[in-house]
Amino acid sequence: MSPKPRVERRTNRPLREVLDDLLTHARDVARRAKAMTSAELDYAQQRLEWLADEVWRTATGDEPPP
Repeated sequence: MSPKPRVERRTNRPLREVLDDLLTHARDVARRAKAMTSAELDYAQQRLEWLADEVWRTATGDEPPP
């Protein structure tokens, strides 16, 4: 009896892409935070919040909580 072919469990490609963007940005900020200027940190925080909102919208189809 041959094993079943592996089925891709993550079928929501848009969500995967937004999550990948969020993780990449978070890892970059974590790596560079000590060397970033105050303006760069502020922008990085805003972008993290925006990406989190995008993940929420993509996952639920709703608007993010206020």
